[in-house]
Amino acid sequence: MDKHTGKVRFGVVGTNFITDWVIAGARQDERFELAAVCSRKQETADAFAAKHQIPHTFTSLEEMAKSPLVDAVYIASPNYLHAEQSILCMKHGKHVLCEKPFASNAREVGEMIIASRTYNVTLMEAMKPTLTPNFLSVRENLGRLGTVRRYFSSYCQYSSRYDKFKEGIVLNAFKPELSNGAMMDIGIYTVYPMVVLFGRPDKVDASGIVLSSGADGQGAVNFEYDGMNATVLYSKIANSSLPTEIQGEDGNMTLDRINIISKVTYTPRLAAASGKGPVAEPQDISAVTDRDEYYYEVAEFIDLVLSGRRESAINSHEHSLITLEIIDEVRRQLGIVYPADQE
Repeated sequence: MDKHTGKVRFGVVGTNFITDWVIAGARQDERFELAAVCSRKQETADAFAAKHQIPHTFTSLEEMAKSPLVDAVYIASPNYLHAEQSILCMKHGKHVLCEKPFASNAREVGEMIIASRTYNVTLMEAMKPTLTPNFLSVRENLGRLGTVRRYFSSYCQYSSRYDKFKEGIVLNAFKPELSNGAMMDIGIYTVYPMVVLFGRPDKVDASGIVLSSGADGQGAVNFEYDGMNATVLYSKIANSSLPTEIQGEDGNMTLDRINIISKVTYTPRLAAASGKGPVAEPQDISAVTDRDEYYYEVAEFIDLVLSGRRESAINSHEHSLITLEIIDEVRRQLGIVYPADQE
């Protein structure tokens, strides 16, 4: 932390659109200071630095990790690099906010958690929906549903990169060597909130379509909990307009989109009827949000850093680990192997 300003000085790794979005949200927090960018090519680092008014550039992550100019690092590199780069930064005493998915697999997540404890630094997965005011509304209103019987979530978004794939050009989104695919990219948005709300499932049953590159194009996963079922749908080869819904014995709650929750409604269950009774009116329980959607994950992370806590209570190490354990099992059932799985 900068002793003079009280700000947390960030270095960023990765110069794609997601970094642009996170920076825009982060700058709504006055405690955030963007101090450095690291890119393999100097010209890329220079261009990104000019675009965002970043004072320092690096082409070596180790040099940035060692630098006294940086307190924390935001990592938005390809998935297969997340664990290695996070651990390198933590070894040099840097706090790490790492983009989702946290790592290629649960083994790597375990290594990241050990590094956070060993070097006593903050480590958090940048899973944004679970830290937003609307997800807080979901958590606060969950009790109104009575006994929860089902969680259903869908995130299906046709990828522009799939058009190229059909032309025979395999871009990063569908490359197993980068630990990519539909579940890692967008399916995780349906799984992580489920884990935050309900913990580890007892059983996982997955089906899906594996593309010729060896990455998954879409999938459907059924989960069993004690007295409750869960189902998630995800795809990068078709669209869906289905919302996310949590169903309980006393009512149900609907979230318009699980990746960007802008509307949450609660519908109470009326007295049992034979199909002709009155229809319950949905109640809008959405939170008023005046901040950028990426603001909240950065604010949570800065709170942790400034208070000396290693992990978030919501985007906790355990929640990130369980999520990757689930994804590992989904991949096992679909026959998807990443080079990163070989120790």
